[in-house]
Amino acid sequence: MERIAIFPGSFDPFTIGHESVVRRALPMFDKVVIMIGYNSNKQSFFKLSKRLKWINQVFDDEPKVTVMSHEGLTVDFCKKVNAHYILRGLRTSADFEYERAIAQVNKKMHPEIETVFLLTMPEHTPVNSSIVRDIILHGGDASQFLPKGLNMDEFTKDED
Repeated sequence: MERIAIFPGSFDPFTIGHESVVRRALPMFDKVVIMIGYNSNKQSFFKLSKRLKWINQVFDDEPKVTVMSHEGLTVDFCKKVNAHYILRGLRTSADFEYERAIAQVNKKMHPEIETVFLLTMPEHTPVNSSIVRDIILHGGDASQFLPKGLNMDEFTKDED
């Protein structure tokens, strides 16, 4: 059986912390699917198409990584792509409590799916998408918090 993990999130934007979790998980899995979840009732900062493009650029050197989007429950997406693992990064104890509750509910709904937690690297602990979005929104330089090789000129709020 192929070991497929789903790394779900809104990734609005995808940060160096997210990249680190995925790269560190690669030796554990045959394939990691980065699943950009979206909710049609929620306003995103960056368009889904941009987030897909950026994350694909970050991992264009890694054949074990696929980037997809999904609306709905992560466990349903796991079933769709035959994944038995959900990968989550933990920065703080508050993250753990939140993620633990979700993992336990997912386990109750689909006992065959395991959630795997990786601690973030200490230097990435303060980095989160909300803070990075705020820096970008106010015209600050967020480049040190975003994966290398991305065009920083593209990181402006999407206007509809």
